[in-house]
Amino acid sequence: MIEVKDIYKSFDNKAVLKDISTIFDKGKTNLIIGRSGSGKTVLMKTLIGLIRPESGEIRYDNRNLISMNKNELKNLRREMGMMFQGSALFDSMTVLENVTFPLTMFTKDSKKDREKRAKFCLERVNLADADDMYPGEISGGMMKRVAIARAIALNPDYLFCDEPNSGLDPKTALLIDELIHDITKEYKITTVINTHDMNSVMNIGEKIIFIFEGEKAWEGTKDEIMSSTNEKLNDFVFASDLFKKVKKVENLLNEEG
Repeated sequence: MIEVKDIYKSFDNKAVLKDISTIFDKGKTNLIIGRSGSGKTVLMKTLIGLIRPESGEIRYDNRNLISMNKNELKNLRREMGMMFQGSALFDSMTVLENVTFPLTMFTKDSKKDREKRAKFCLERVNLADADDMYPGEISGGMMKRVAIARAIALNPDYLFCDEPNSGLDPKTALLIDELIHDITKEYKITTVINTHDMNSVMNIGEKIIFIFEGEKAWEGTKDEIMSSTNEKLNDFVFASDLFKKVKKVENLLNEEG
């Protein structure tokens, strides 16, 4: 579990995060949504310690990240898995070498044990036959799966995914969503996903935080989104014609019920 208490962050005297408080639950897919410039990326970077807030607390199972020294923060990062936007794979490394990379950085395991673990993670994301391939030789969806395998290589307690479906077709995006959700449940990980993809929200959004101009404007589940009366949230969620139609049907059913 990650507990966020009154996080405040500003740049050049302009508030970007305004006293945000929430809890990201263990074993659930926790989603952060919001328009570009809303502050969700800054919140994600603050959660993992890349940006330091002026005030507030971020507690990882009762350990306050804000007060950690360099060594304590390094040890905490050993418990994190990160999936970056665009996958961020090393082009000069094979798929196996990419997944082995965090094991080489953070463990003293033998090369044999590191490769064994990396191969297990690749099997888990259905890429057992891609060991010797390079990122330039595989599809975008496969690159995302390699990124997930690398993110779980250290068997993390916390998994962070930044726009995991960026650049993917809807079918492949759905597969990535389900893979992240399944891994979260299987390993009881606290997963935090930064996304603007409403299909992801409605598919795997067990807890959703909506950020609007640096403030937490709403939080709830994917089911609660459909009946929300929050105008800011509705303007964001139902911007597309498809979701407007879904909302209309939902309202009609509620009136009839």
